[in-house]
Amino acid sequence: MEKISISTEFIKLDSFLKLAGYATGGEAKQFIQSGNVKVGGEVCLMRGKKLRDGDVVSAGESEFQLTVDK
Repeated sequence: MEKISISTEFIKLDSFLKLAGYATGGEAKQFIQSGNVKVGGEVCLMRGKKLRDGDVVSAGESEFQLTVDK
């Protein structure tokens, strides 16, 4: 599992996938809408879903954990 750090309180799911280097903006939208992205083990179809410290995102074979720098 790869840890991705941000310095804000939250990040939106599509922006997170871009930050993690998993997808470009258009690709992130398609991955999310096609049901290929999970947040906390559950499929998430909302590209604007707010992710917070400790959230785990699975996309394909990749898994990322969000950490917030305080």
